[in-house]
Amino acid sequence: MTFRYARHTDNLESLKWFYIEVLRLELLGSFEGHEGFDGIFIGRGFTDWHLEFTSTNGTVEKHYDENNPLVFYVTSQLELEDIVKTIKMNNIPILEHPNPYWSKNKAVFVRDPDGFPVIILFKLAK
Repeated sequence: MTFRYARHTDNLESLKWFYIEVLRLELLGSFEGHEGFDGIFIGRGFTDWHLEFTSTNGTVEKHYDENNPLVFYVTSQLELEDIVKTIKMNNIPILEHPNPYWSKNKAVFVRDPDGFPVIILFKLAK
């Protein structure tokens, strides 16, 4: 099974920057002018998931909640430290999540350019 998380935005370039430059994901593909839509696919090569962000003209209504975050498990403490360094260099606020699980596990909680919650956590593979 392949997983795709798709979301419409009016901040396509900002989301591209955030997920690629800050979270260190890869641009897997893109399209322009497809029946009025532009879009990008972001993830990691050779995995069975990716994010899709699409854009059209106009303002997008955004609905988000702290209890519905995208959670990214990084593969090393060094990778997490590198992401945190980039977050801080770009003045992206690191927030306290209302669910104490994330704090207990030293997760990093931020918001993407659309305001949606993102959690980054180092977790050893089982």
